[in-house]
Amino acid sequence: MQLKILSTKGESGSAKLPVKFEEPVRKDLIARAVQSLQSNRRQPYGADYMAGKRGSVKLSRRRRKYKGAYGKGISRVPRKTLSRNGTQMHWVGAEAPGMVGGRRAHPPKVEKDWSLKINNKERRKAIRSAMSATVQKELVQLRGHKIPQNYPFVIDSSIEKLNKTNEVQETLEKLGFAEELQRTSNPKIRAGKGKNRGRPYEKKRGLLLVVGGVCELLKSAKNIEGVDVVEVKKVNVELLAPGTNAGRATLFTQNAITQLEKEKLFM
Repeated sequence: MQLKILSTKGESGSAKLPVKFEEPVRKDLIARAVQSLQSNRRQPYGADYMAGKRGSVKLSRRRRKYKGAYGKGISRVPRKTLSRNGTQMHWVGAEAPGMVGGRRAHPPKVEKDWSLKINNKERRKAIRSAMSATVQKELVQLRGHKIPQNYPFVIDSSIEKLNKTNEVQETLEKLGFAEELQRTSNPKIRAGKGKNRGRPYEKKRGLLLVVGGVCELLKSAKNIEGVDVVEVKKVNVELLAPGTNAGRATLFTQNAITQLEKEKLFM
């Protein structure tokens, strides 16, 4: 598959895409790979092992035992003593799962393993599949991206040398992504309790820029809302298909295409 190479000055040749971009789009495999990535970074959590067990619930059921419950006609739930009047005790249920302030019957445990495994061959195939979806215009538009008429194309490697955010933004607008940048620049206020938990906004995923290696663009494009920049060797399925939805608007630089072919990445 041949794609045009574009820069801010216009067309500057063409580039042959590696065989990875001819992979059939497997949405089921992409979903598995994304879920595996998300589950592997999930933080284990659990209840304090002493939660609900700190009350003194020692209560004898034997005859003639001080504070004993023998002959009182009460159930055998664990109880703690709140007060007494002579030998008459005032108990209240404690520790058992059905009692106020008691432990949970089956609390979440920190030893639970949340990770989902996926074979290396499947993971690489999922990356190739998601990469192939980025050059299919119908899938990209179906995902909601506002792309120019001449999409898909490769961008000139000179963009990797831009070291100012406004320069990167102007370049992307000249390439026809002004509407896309506008779409992702307005985050939506989240519904529900998430606003109180440090995540008040739902941010849209926009353009993905894939570069050949460490360059100025990794920092200069960092503050553009919705835009992600990644080195080609660090590309993963979640970046190419956020939320398991294949077809993210993606621009590869010439250097990135060269690296893909030269190092046989994801094969």
